[in-house]
Amino acid sequence: MRVLVQRVSSAGVEVDGRVVGSIGSGLLLFAGFGREDCSAILPAAVKKVLSMRVFGDAEGKLNLNVEDVHGSLLVVSQFTLYADCSRGRRPDFTPAAPPQLAEQLYGEFVRLLREGPVPVQTGIFAADMQVCLVNAGPVTFLLEF
Repeated sequence: MRVLVQRVSSAGVEVDGRVVGSIGSGLLLFAGFGREDCSAILPAAVKKVLSMRVFGDAEGKLNLNVEDVHGSLLVVSQFTLYADCSRGRRPDFTPAAPPQLAEQLYGEFVRLLREGPVPVQTGIFAADMQVCLVNAGPVTFLLEF
């Protein structure tokens, strides 16, 4: 599992011209799943995302997590995080999980996040989404589980 975490001032997702998820301050999570991934990795991913200290405290040091700042999460599925671009000009998506497995893992990841203390919005799995964001900082991290 790979999660691209971006600290945002705001973010939103549109599908067919309709907003399906949006947040103010918080974290935008692009989540991708690999062929070998299973649900056993999800609790650690949820714990890591919720506990990451990526927001500034009174001195501007990254000491606060998303709950501390009363932020939200926007979770978007993104299989392209598993693209192999090492050869040729066309990305190879063989390392990505098949759609059925990826959808199952994505749904479970979102469900576990929603059990936490932070509001969660989502995109729509496998939809053609338009994602708009204001990356605060910019602050971006790539997590692998």
